[in-house]
Amino acid sequence: MQGEIPPPQNNDRKAGEPFTWKQRVEISLLSLLGWLLVWLIGSTLRCQVEGWENFQESKQQKRPIIYCFWHNQILSASHFWRFRGIIVITSRHFDGEAIAGIIRRFGYGSARGSSRRGSVRALLELKRCIEQGKDVAFTADGPTGPAYQVKPGVAWLSRQTGAAILPFHIEPQQFWSLKSWDGFRIPKPFTRALVKIGRPLRISPEQDEESGKAQIQSEMDRLRHECESYWKTLTPDPPPQGLS
Repeated sequence: MQGEIPPPQNNDRKAGEPFTWKQRVEISLLSLLGWLLVWLIGSTLRCQVEGWENFQESKQQKRPIIYCFWHNQILSASHFWRFRGIIVITSRHFDGEAIAGIIRRFGYGSARGSSRRGSVRALLELKRCIEQGKDVAFTADGPTGPAYQVKPGVAWLSRQTGAAILPFHIEPQQFWSLKSWDGFRIPKPFTRALVKIGRPLRISPEQDEESGKAQIQSEMDRLRHECESYWKTLTPDPPPQGLS
């Protein structure tokens, strides 16, 4: 006679509870594998950068920057902007701890919280980082979309701190797209990638939420459309000739 089927275990972890030994091992392994994946792929990308002068202009102001990009470009962006001390939001849950372990290896800092749960806390933490003179990064449509639609958080952050928003787009010529809400992109090794950095944007205290979002949306859309059009119109490289 078979025994009773045990009820499914609840793997949810309440905020503030320590991770188990098994969870800590899993987090370490996932962080290492994630770092290796990002490093191996990112180091092979052949990036063509346009608008670097916009980044230089922002840095010359000697004020913090809010890097702004789409959620599906996290892998490419993490490698491209590495080792600059940029602060990003990561949750206090299992997946957030694994992500924090990956980005630490690329020189990023983490503000704990998430824009899905505790969004106010996460934004206030980023605001505090900016006031301390640190650059921060923000996925304009994260963490749950809809894809390519700017949410109000980045405009609020600029309006509250006076920090400039630096929008950018990274478009690999060839990539795998996951079946996620954002079509998360994994660039194919050794592919070319167009990195387009937009004009710095500032949301004034006088602007309302919709006006600020529209300003950011317009520039983000421009960068995306120009990057996508670039690879569509570019003549492909001829195939390598065989040895005679």
